[in-house]
Amino acid sequence: MTKTFTIVPRGSFALTEAAGFGFGPRAAQPFAGTMRLAFCLDDGSGHAGVVLTQAPDGVVHGLIAGDGEIQAVRAQVARILSLDGDGEAWQRVGETDPVIGRLQAGHPGLRPVLFHSPYEAAAWSVISARRGRSQAMQVYHELSQALGVRLEVDGEELWAFATPQRLRTVGEFPSLGPKRCERLRAIADAALAGRLDVARLQALGPDGAMDHLQALPGIGPFYAGLIVIRACGFVDVPPLAERRILQAAQHAYGVEDIADHHALLVRSDGWRPFRTWAAVLLRVAFERSELTGE
Repeated sequence: MTKTFTIVPRGSFALTEAAGFGFGPRAAQPFAGTMRLAFCLDDGSGHAGVVLTQAPDGVVHGLIAGDGEIQAVRAQVARILSLDGDGEAWQRVGETDPVIGRLQAGHPGLRPVLFHSPYEAAAWSVISARRGRSQAMQVYHELSQALGVRLEVDGEELWAFATPQRLRTVGEFPSLGPKRCERLRAIADAALAGRLDVARLQALGPDGAMDHLQALPGIGPFYAGLIVIRACGFVDVPPLAERRILQAAQHAYGVEDIADHHALLVRSDGWRPFRTWAAVLLRVAFERSELTGE
């Protein structure tokens, strides 16, 4: 039986922007009308592959391969692509802040793309700590091939990351070392115990989730922030003391206006209730302008 779903975005959304959004273990995809995802289901029961297209009227269509009940996969995809957020309310932030408005116009339909789940974000945190991104990506994909599942998604082979049940079996593994393997098993056990359940983390709120996550081995403040901001779907987290976000804001607003992180926090009050989305937009726009020389 063919499993399909649709998502009607509230406000502007561009699938081409989502496909080109690379971060963590996910490389930007060239967009030829489709975007492909392969991931461990939120409940850890299996895997799903999804091919996504967007109709001229803006509606996003999904075709599912693999496991997963349709509505559960749809909800997970909506969170991954930030399609569960109110894009119309987000546009109103740009009406009150001309800098954000200019960036929204320059990157129409761009929304944050998230990790598939807090569980996968936590595993990435352990794998990538003190490593360059390219090396971490290689290890992540090797681990997916060893313990995950291969899915054929719209004629393309994709590897989905291991379920917690499989990850907890990791022993010796090239490029990981005993300590990282031990921490990955702890992440798997936490996921199986419900400690990385996205609804639970959302109920705790950003601050509570930050504290909760730092009880996990190998997850300090930086990676707890990564999981909270880039996996849980919170749209209004104040910008953390991250150098790249500060640089992006200085580039967009001028150094005189935002000289330090305190000034950035003051400025970010005008981005409510979408401080997460605004910070991501600033960083994406800054990194692209650096690459293109604009």
